[in-house]
Amino acid sequence: MSNRIRLGMVGGGNDAFIGAVHRIASRIDDHYELVAGALSSTPEKSRASGEALGLPRIYDDFRQMAIREARRKDGIEAVSIVTPNHVHFSAAREFLKRGIHVICDKPLTSTLADAKKLVKAAEASDALFVLTHNYTGYPMVRQARDMIAQGDLGALRVVQVEYPQDWLTTEQDFKQANWRTDPNQSGAGGSTGDIGTHAFNLACFITGLEVESLSADIQAFVPGRQVDDNAHVLLRFAGGARGMLWSSQVAPGNENALRIRIYGEKGGLEWAQEDPNYLWHTPFGEPKRLITRNGAGAGEVAGRVSRVPPGHPEGYLEGFANIYTEAATAIHALRNGEAVPPEVTFPTVIDGLKGVQFVSACVKSSARDAAWVKLDH
Repeated sequence: MSNRIRLGMVGGGNDAFIGAVHRIASRIDDHYELVAGALSSTPEKSRASGEALGLPRIYDDFRQMAIREARRKDGIEAVSIVTPNHVHFSAAREFLKRGIHVICDKPLTSTLADAKKLVKAAEASDALFVLTHNYTGYPMVRQARDMIAQGDLGALRVVQVEYPQDWLTTEQDFKQANWRTDPNQSGAGGSTGDIGTHAFNLACFITGLEVESLSADIQAFVPGRQVDDNAHVLLRFAGGARGMLWSSQVAPGNENALRIRIYGEKGGLEWAQEDPNYLWHTPFGEPKRLITRNGAGAGEVAGRVSRVPPGHPEGYLEGFANIYTEAATAIHALRNGEAVPPEVTFPTVIDGLKGVQFVSACVKSSARDAAWVKLDH
């Protein structure tokens, strides 16, 4: 009998970019077998997508899928939820209450109220909840996190993180743009929810710090747009560090330019997603040092999520795959009645809640002329 985890998918049909990404990621390390899906909001599209993928079982909707799969001896053990944001809560709840592990795309939900309900649903379930903030799976992000935890930068002082894109610089009319700029589907945040949550999560993941409060100035530059397409956010971290976050989808010349710079009393670190295999470390008063993925200076924490020798590009898809593999390791441990290994790391439902709190606080702060708003953790 195959040891692969039986996987289902909600959303991610033929015309959905992120569904294909998740399917590729789940296959890279051969831990999963996709066997069921409710791949679209209409039964006809779901069936057409499922047949194109050769799925053994295709469902009209996610509730039907959750009920029927939970009754089967060979039913799915985990489900990927890759729908627009407003569906995350209702879909995840159906599977969690039936003990099926959930691997959900970010942000957690479209509203803060739903995020809090989903936390309760996850805590009441025996199933895992994994949120695919894929950048936390990059080896040099893990390297940076470990160096900070080991004290290489000393007490942290300044965190600068940005995620600019340009694809929504003008009004667009296609599926990926339409739902992301519709507050009924995306939630109150536009760029803050879509990419700002990535930047926020990355800053907290690498530094290990909590954001206590923020001051945000958000805009919708494109006429008629109902959600923000640009945001400047000041951050106050617990312990005294200060930060700045910029997210924008109207910055011509930028594709997926996620970058982070972190400075402490002993030195600084710099990492850029578009050049992900390199991490710059500058001890104070010394020349910059380049640490390469699987190269000199990279530690075991980065090495355990690397696959190929240094110099070969490894990035976006592999970052997702690392989240899927960490989830698989945890699922296999639970299958065997064992504790999840301590080195296993993936974003949780709590990280998702913090992301939605970030978006909510940005919207609230900007409406109050950039007043400082506390984040309730």
